[in-house]
Amino acid sequence: MTRTTSNTLMLVIAIIWGSTFVAQQWGMQDVGPLTYTGARFLIGALFVLPLAVREYRRQTRRGIVFDRRDLLACLGLGSLLFLGAVFQQIGVGTTSVSNAGFLTALYVPMVPILGWLVDKHKPHFAVWPATLGSLVGTFFLSGGTLTAFGAGDYWVMASTIFWALHVLFIGRVAAWKGAPVLVACAQFVVCGVLGCVAAAMREVVALDGLIHGLPTILYAGLLSVGVAFTLQVVAQRYTRPADAAILLSSEVLFAAIAAALLLGERLDTVQMAGGLLIFASIVAVQVVPMFGEASPQTTLPGKPAG
Repeated sequence: MTRTTSNTLMLVIAIIWGSTFVAQQWGMQDVGPLTYTGARFLIGALFVLPLAVREYRRQTRRGIVFDRRDLLACLGLGSLLFLGAVFQQIGVGTTSVSNAGFLTALYVPMVPILGWLVDKHKPHFAVWPATLGSLVGTFFLSGGTLTAFGAGDYWVMASTIFWALHVLFIGRVAAWKGAPVLVACAQFVVCGVLGCVAAAMREVVALDGLIHGLPTILYAGLLSVGVAFTLQVVAQRYTRPADAAILLSSEVLFAAIAAALLLGERLDTVQMAGGLLIFASIVAVQVVPMFGEASPQTTLPGKPAG
């Protein structure tokens, strides 16, 4: 695969992840956030399952054994993924898609800061101006007053804590046994099961709602979780980290574009400036350290869901 082809696939991934925010909002018209989250991740797990099984067989033939520690790690990752996805899904139902896209991206500068607190890895100096830029951008996105944010915006911002923790730990778990696809599939199953169990306890799950919401659930499950993740695993091997970081970060812009085209959402001048400042900050925190010595947690993989 050439670098140009790889970068094209990265752009496709960003478009899928960005447009999935629209599917998530539409899906909330038919099912609850727990039901939507559980269904989409189980569908994504089924899509990735054949690749995970092949990877498992390949690793076991090499004498690699998967034990209780690996199972517990996947349970932990799946739980973090579930909390991030559900908090985001609740928020998407009551905020604009544009806001949800930009606010979700706040997890990017948060990861190296959490890495510093958890692992004592000192973050690159670029993290601090990027974090400040993200905070200022969030203020502008709210229209210049945080009181203009609704409950949905705060749900989305809360989800970024779990997204950041998930990104912080998933790399090391996948590296333990060299089985990233297997780890991804396992965490998707955990997330999906938790969503379905919680939905059975907390929501009224109606067959009509599932049928009407199926197109948006399939879009988020097959494309965002299944196809985009699989493409990322393949394509990211053939491009430069800086290329991947910039292209995957454009997810937030595609969310705003999809919201404008499909939902008629519009950002005023101040909000647009805030969104662009957040985007510039997340690109900077990933790209700037690549030109010097960076900590292992500075360059981030894309999240496995929109």
